[in-house]
Amino acid sequence: MNEIIKQLSSRKSIRQFTGESVKDEDLELIIKTAQRCPTSINGQQISLVYTRDKEKIKQIAEFCSGQQQVAIADVFIFICVDFNRTIFAVEQTGAEHQIDKSAEGVLVGAVDAGIMLNAIQISAESLGYGTTAIGAVRNQPAAIIELLRLPPKTFPIVGTTIGVPTKEAKDAPLKPRIPIESFAFEEKYDDKKVKDGVLLYEKQMKKFREDNNMNYLQSYCEQTASYYKNIYFRKIEENYTKQGFVFKD
Repeated sequence: MNEIIKQLSSRKSIRQFTGESVKDEDLELIIKTAQRCPTSINGQQISLVYTRDKEKIKQIAEFCSGQQQVAIADVFIFICVDFNRTIFAVEQTGAEHQIDKSAEGVLVGAVDAGIMLNAIQISAESLGYGTTAIGAVRNQPAAIIELLRLPPKTFPIVGTTIGVPTKEAKDAPLKPRIPIESFAFEEKYDDKKVKDGVLLYEKQMKKFREDNNMNYLQSYCEQTASYYKNIYFRKIEENYTKQGFVFKD
């Protein structure tokens, strides 16, 4: 197994940090590496806003439902869709920017943000740091937009912590995943395998919790239901509209 696949195969979310600092040169390298990510039509419609300010990170944690893993991170990076950049570029040709007025624009921004998130995390982890994706930056989008002074046609899609992981966090066991045959299909989707995989995964997770003294964890179905039975970030459309995204399609 080569080192890249080994790293990706052992990836885990890190929620405990030592308090040590991320080196300046490492953070610069992480950001420069992330910038090499592909973006739709090379529009480069993603911008990063990062902070190392401890008080600001604590404030961000409160906006993110009080997550302690955010509060103790050394660095926090916001990944923002940035059609402000592409609008200006399009205007230089005398044309009118339209993608921000469509659902396709949401997909473009979300896909590019996800690619960027992955690159940031892989780069950070390759240097010995730990990360966790934070979707809760969308919990209070208006507050985040104000904090970051985001202009119209931009939106904070997701964030990530970066810090030095504790030994306990590094040594924590990897959570199992749903059975591979219920995840990847040749030629066509298999609904039965998907549902059989959910039931089997419930049993796998129960054994994982028991084997690792983690009975406080919810089952896969319970955890998924605890979030997806509600629309848990309720102000996305309102704040997306305030940022100038009005769908015409």
